Amino acid sequence: MRSTADPARLDRMFFALADAHRRNMLGLLSRGPASVSELAAPLGIALPSAVKHLAVLEQGGFVASHKAGRVRTYQVEPKAFKVMEAWVTQHKTQLNAQFDRLDAYLAGQKGKTPR
Repeated sequence: MRSTADPARLDRMFFALADAHRRNMLGLLSRGPASVSELAAPLGIALPSAVKHLAVLEQGGFVASHKAGRVRTYQVEPKAFKVMEAWVTQHKTQLNAQFDRLDAYLAGQKGKTPR
């Protein structure tokens, strides 16, 4: 069974989630939209670093931004989480099927005497 998500897109998504600062930013954004400075301050990171992290999150599809005047505001994009959830569900289903086959095999081996 093949994944329905584009492999390059999944790579960008997993890369985006691979950093603690980016995951923390997503946690902050789950409360509502926020500016770069509102995201950088609680994490104790410089604005240029926050901008770079947010660019990675945007490339991964996890956030969207809009600019009003001099302020850029970010918000969570729920569609990205649905893609990740579908990928995890698919792989969980495949893994469970493998364990079910192993259980069936082991159950068939019970009572058989070794030669």
